[in-house]
Amino acid sequence: MADPTHALDIAEPLTLGGDALDPIGGADVGVLVGYGRVSTKGQLLDRQVAALTAAGCHRIFTDKKSGKNAEREELWACLDYLRPGDTLVVPALDRLGRSLQDLISIVAGLRKRGIGFRSLHEALDTTTPGGRLVFHVFAALAEFIRELIVDGTNEGLAAARARGQRLGRPPAMNAEQIRQARAMLTRPDESVASIARLLGVSRGTLYKHLPELSGSRSTIDG
Repeated sequence: MADPTHALDIAEPLTLGGDALDPIGGADVGVLVGYGRVSTKGQLLDRQVAALTAAGCHRIFTDKKSGKNAEREELWACLDYLRPGDTLVVPALDRLGRSLQDLISIVAGLRKRGIGFRSLHEALDTTTPGGRLVFHVFAALAEFIRELIVDGTNEGLAAARARGQRLGRPPAMNAEQIRQARAMLTRPDESVASIARLLGVSRGTLYKHLPELSGSRSTIDG
C-alpha cells in the first residue's frame, strides 16, 4: 500500500512548508481523530484508547505493529479518514513516527491538508502558535542533523579515497579463489558446478571472473 505521508528520505530536506508559524488555513471546524499504537500483539491499547477518548476523540484508530513497520494499516486508514479542519490526536509522539524525520513528514503532510496535530503526553498542539513553533524547531533540528550526516559521509568517503581504500562492495571472488578455481579446472573430473560449490560462489560468478570459461562452457559445465 502506498504511504500517503510520502515519508522523506534522509537525503531530502525536511520542512513544514510555507510559514510554519502561520495558522492552518481554512475555516472548517472538524473533529478530533485519535491514533494509538503498541509494538506487539501482547501489549494492551487500553490506556491509550482511554486517554484519546478522554481527550474527546470522535473516532480512534489503533495498530499493533512496530514503529519501524511501514505497513501500519490503521495509521494509513486514519490519515485517509482525516478531513480539513480535523485534528489528529496521539497519546505520545513516539506512537506516531518511526523517527524524527518520519514524524515531521507526517505532520507536514497534515498541515498541507489543513489538519491539526496534538500529542497528549508532550502537550503539543499545532493548532496553537506555541505548538507550531515547537514543530518549526523540530524541522530545523532534523535538517541540521541531516546535513551533519551528509557532510560526515562525504568527508569519510573523501578520506577513504585519499588513503587509496577501495569503496563499494568487495569482489565476490578474491585472487586466491580465482587461482584455486583455475587449478581445479585442469582436473577432468571437476565441473564448473562442483568448483562453485567448493568455493562457495555461484556458477555465474565463476564465469564472470574466469573469462576463459566462456568458450568451453558446454564441455565443463556438468
